[in-house]
Amino acid sequence: MRDRIGNLTIKIDPSWVDLAEEFRRKPFGGHTPALQELLAVMRSRPIEGRYFLWLSKPHSEWTLAKMSETRPLKPILVGPTFTSIEEAEWHVFKLRWEALTGQQLEIS
Repeated sequence: MRDRIGNLTIKIDPSWVDLAEEFRRKPFGGHTPALQELLAVMRSRPIEGRYFLWLSKPHSEWTLAKMSETRPLKPILVGPTFTSIEEAEWHVFKLRWEALTGQQLEIS
């Protein structure tokens, strides 16, 4: 379901830890429909203030960044920097989880 401006409005339940564990095991492709839906919600939030990965060095280094809150939108590098894309994606997943549920994930 979407709101009047197109954002997905599904509420994320913090007890869905099994979906977080699934993402942790396999961050790229082949996700269950439930995880695909969760990721769609996480990725459909307004761009202002959204966390993302900045490619610091091609195919070898990614830095956590956040889009500015006001226009004109500008990327702000906030760190840390990762040498594993899987670890970088997991870090962003946990930040988005906390933003949408109000709870930190207790999975390492």
